[in-house]
Amino acid sequence: MSRGGEVVTGTVTTKVPARLDRLPWSRWHRMIVIGLGTVWILDGLEVTVVGNIAGRLSEAGSGLPITSAQVTGVAAALYVAGACSGALFFGWLTDRYGRKKLFLITLTVYLTATALTAISFSVWWFYLFRFLTGFGIGGEYAAINSAIDELIPSRFRGRVDLIINGSYWLGAMGGALLSVLALDTDIFPKDVGWRLTFALGVVLGLAVLLVRRHVPESPRWMFIHGQSEEAEKVVDEAERAIEEETGRPLPEAENEITVEQRHSVGFIEIGKTVFRDYPRRATLGFALFVGQAFLYNAITFGFGSILVTFFDVSTGTTGYFFAAIAFCNFLGPLFLGRLFDTWGRRPMIAGTYILSGVLLFLTAWLFDAGRLDAITMTLCWCVVLFFASAGASSAYLTVSEIFPMETRAMAIAFFYAIGTAAGGISGPLLFAGLTQSGVVGDAALAFCVGAALMVIAGLVAVFFAVVAEQKSLEQIAAPLSTVTSQDSALRRGADAKKPGSPPGTSAG
Repeated sequence: MSRGGEVVTGTVTTKVPARLDRLPWSRWHRMIVIGLGTVWILDGLEVTVVGNIAGRLSEAGSGLPITSAQVTGVAAALYVAGACSGALFFGWLTDRYGRKKLFLITLTVYLTATALTAISFSVWWFYLFRFLTGFGIGGEYAAINSAIDELIPSRFRGRVDLIINGSYWLGAMGGALLSVLALDTDIFPKDVGWRLTFALGVVLGLAVLLVRRHVPESPRWMFIHGQSEEAEKVVDEAERAIEEETGRPLPEAENEITVEQRHSVGFIEIGKTVFRDYPRRATLGFALFVGQAFLYNAITFGFGSILVTFFDVSTGTTGYFFAAIAFCNFLGPLFLGRLFDTWGRRPMIAGTYILSGVLLFLTAWLFDAGRLDAITMTLCWCVVLFFASAGASSAYLTVSEIFPMETRAMAIAFFYAIGTAAGGISGPLLFAGLTQSGVVGDAALAFCVGAALMVIAGLVAVFFAVVAEQKSLEQIAAPLSTVTSQDSALRRGADAKKPGSPPGTSAG
């Protein structure tokens, strides 16, 4: 509880999680999705725009003395480094100080850094604010995923999380098309068009910030951190709004939980919890993030070079091909997301990973055999990424729901940093030479590497994926603060259960 703004901890019994999970879908939830989920559109916009404007920035008269290699190499690496470090830094703060404080701060960091990128006048300035833009975006992933999963009812959590994460590709599609417009010198001068693309990100971010101000703090975080009265008030307000919208009373919540409130959890306890108490789940998170990172780099890192080198596609039109790929990436989570809540996490995670890997192997074989042209190659990528995007989005869903509440944001940050580093550092180092060598066999090998890691991750999911569909977060992983013996046993014995455990038990 809190007295006069001072947080006082103690033992509290609450029905807040059960009350949140039994809510029907409503305007309140849509406001949360719009306020928190649209940041992925901004991330997709950022990454795609920079890749597409690299050629223009390197031209004389762009207003910035930088080469294309510096934009796609050094600046991209700094963005990745910023995202990794921002995720870890803000992830720790999110678990310590709350979801709302941090998702307002991280968006402000992004907005400021992007605006200052738009007025870059030197290479060092551009580098600095690309790093800080990534720093803000990385923090967003930890703060937003944890807040969304803690506010969305359990029966909708899978599909909502997947669609939100998949919306990255709406931003990517918009970025690809926007770059075609912004780089048209008949419309904008060379030194103006690329700046406007960053300015658009600021405008969209400000609109998101206006909505986000009304998104509440996570009641789940609040009651564990000595703010139980405030948590009850947030849920009371949501229930009143939903009852007014539906015109009928809500059913009584049944399950309650008792916790020993605490101010914060240290790094050592977080590390022990994730890797000692949940080693199978940690292995699952690592496999899923690395697998999807390498598959996406195998395709997207060199897609432009492959189209230009092997199919004589004009560099000015590759943006249209990428927009098609991005659209199919969004369709995957949109159409398959519901199945993660109905068919279940294990079959859908394993299925999307393995199927996309197998389809990429087939694409590599057709490409190596000379049976594809630019259109059919893009269609193959679209089919692969339709399934891979749902799988990749489920990686974020998985690590955000399978660890205790007190460690959630930090766990998301850790595995996101692993995946981002693998994709942004190891991936380019491995795939750059293969996809740009001009040798068909080299590019096909890049596809096979990504496909193999995706299939391996899918096989890990077959054995280690957690039965989390339709379950509250507290059933999946009891909070560290839980004081009942039953919940304590659930937490400590998480990895003792074998795959296929019946509902209501832990599956590792």
